[in-house]
Amino acid sequence: MNIRTLSLVAAMALGTLGAAHAQGTATPRVDQRQINQEQRIDQGVASGQLTPREATRLDHQQDRVAAVEANAKADGKVTKRERARLHAMQDRDSRNIYRQKHDRQRVH
Repeated sequence: MNIRTLSLVAAMALGTLGAAHAQGTATPRVDQRQINQEQRIDQGVASGQLTPREATRLDHQQDRVAAVEANAKADGKVTKRERARLHAMQDRDSRNIYRQKHDRQRVH
């Protein structure tokens, strides 16, 4: 559904991977989880498990994680604390995706 965000995350992952890895800013787990969660949201929309409003809210949460990740990378080093924060945000967002997909609200 949110192709722009997915494209941005993929471009960031591919475009900065070589230089970022050398500088300690590589976050491949975060990037892969972003992609997986976007796919889960898209699948939920396609199956009718997510309403448009739910999907929009979940997309905004994913955008927030991407912004926090970009901010963490801005100084050239992603610290353990920043990684932990990113993983905690993604854990929360993953739970939200699950809950929204299984809350019995359907698009008819």
